[in-house]
Amino acid sequence: MSLAVVHSRALIGLHAPEVRVEVHLGNGLPAFHIVGLPQAAVRESADRVRAALLHCGFDFPNRRLTVNLAPADLPKDSGRFDLPIAVGILGASGQVPIDALQALEFVGELSLTGEIRPIRGALAMALALHADPARKRLVIPTACRAETALVSDGNSLAAANLVDVCAHLRGDSPLERIAHVVPAAAATPGVDFSDVKGQLLAKRALEVAAAGNHSALMIGPPGAGKTMLAQRFPGLLPALDHDEALDCALVRSIAGRFDERDWGRRPFRSPHHTASAVALVGGGGVPRPGEVTLAHRGVLFLDELPEFDSRVLEVLREPLESGEITISRAARQATFPARFQLIAAMNPCPCGHAGDAHGQCACSADRILRYQRSVSGPLLDRIDIRIHVEPVSPADLQRPLSASDDARSRVSAAIARQRERQTVPNAQLDVRGVERVCSLAEGARTLLREAPERLGWSARGHHRVLRVARTIADLAGAEVIGRTHLAEAIQYRRALATD
Repeated sequence: MSLAVVHSRALIGLHAPEVRVEVHLGNGLPAFHIVGLPQAAVRESADRVRAALLHCGFDFPNRRLTVNLAPADLPKDSGRFDLPIAVGILGASGQVPIDALQALEFVGELSLTGEIRPIRGALAMALALHADPARKRLVIPTACRAETALVSDGNSLAAANLVDVCAHLRGDSPLERIAHVVPAAAATPGVDFSDVKGQLLAKRALEVAAAGNHSALMIGPPGAGKTMLAQRFPGLLPALDHDEALDCALVRSIAGRFDERDWGRRPFRSPHHTASAVALVGGGGVPRPGEVTLAHRGVLFLDELPEFDSRVLEVLREPLESGEITISRAARQATFPARFQLIAAMNPCPCGHAGDAHGQCACSADRILRYQRSVSGPLLDRIDIRIHVEPVSPADLQRPLSASDDARSRVSAAIARQRERQTVPNAQLDVRGVERVCSLAEGARTLLREAPERLGWSARGHHRVLRVARTIADLAGAEVIGRTHLAEAIQYRRALATD
């Protein structure tokens, strides 16, 4: 009897725990069994591995073959275990030296010809190996080299096919070592608000939202420019630093969406209003990231907000507060980051023309109220800035496009002040942080005492107005929140009224 142990990695959330692939050749009738909680794609590895070995000219042992994926209680999914299983069979049958397997980890899906296909999560595995004191080398598909090149230790080897892997194990032809390479930052498309004619108030409100990482809701009739403003919003945000860009790349890698051309670009996700709750926050038998995670460190734009199912919208409440989402299943839990900036847009009524001066709206008051209440109070309470976007006047449409202003530089300067003062954006200040940095001038104190009673704010609303006011003061370069700063912040916390 022969036994070979090969090291590999699984994926649970953003983590890549180690998996031991134990391959045993025993006496008895020929059979191929895979145990250790394999999902369907892993069970199908038996047929892919057999065909790949035979096509590459290796012997497939005509014996009782058992593959154990340990630990047995950890779910194993996808075809990433094809390569370690194939290498284990070759080691157990004496076709490659077993000793050479101890210093390596293997991941990769095999084609029937022995080609090694790309897998999702290669970056997570490279990072896990980088943090492992044992520091083995990771053999990955050549197509995944751009991901693992982001890890600074360069401790990964690229393999195009099974024959190359075996040549490396025999010492005949070493695999290529992947050098550390960080690609150039990608440009952000649609970066300029100067493309939008008019809408000075909306532009100002979104500038405040960008400067403090605040969520925002735009309410206005069809064609007013809400979507156009939202699409240009990421251009106000500063470039990602290296750690933030690596976070975004890791999320894309886990989701199977990694593209080195997106390096350094803030995500902008705009799911359709028919999206399910699982599509929005993630899920599945083996949890996968949803839109809130794919928008991590970027923007989640929800157009036609009331058209989303109300139960779908409610799942946003926790990640808006905590910046992460935990998906629980009977046997497993996975936590994904979800520090996104919510930008939403909606019409004031089903037809979109409530409050129009020309009387175009034919919706009843009851119908308008039902439409607006499809966005629940608890969710609305978590949105810092609410603005009414009025239709662009014919005079504004006739004017030529304005020159680009320095909104992005103002936003960057305000964010730099926040980082120096408290390390986090104003929107993420906790209660103690608000008390410490939101100093009010005397006139602002009087206004703040009066406003909550008259406008019926919750305690959350009270603190969110202070955070927005702190951001407005940062944009103005003021150390203390003045009455004008607070008045502007109060104006942004308007109810869904059409008047």
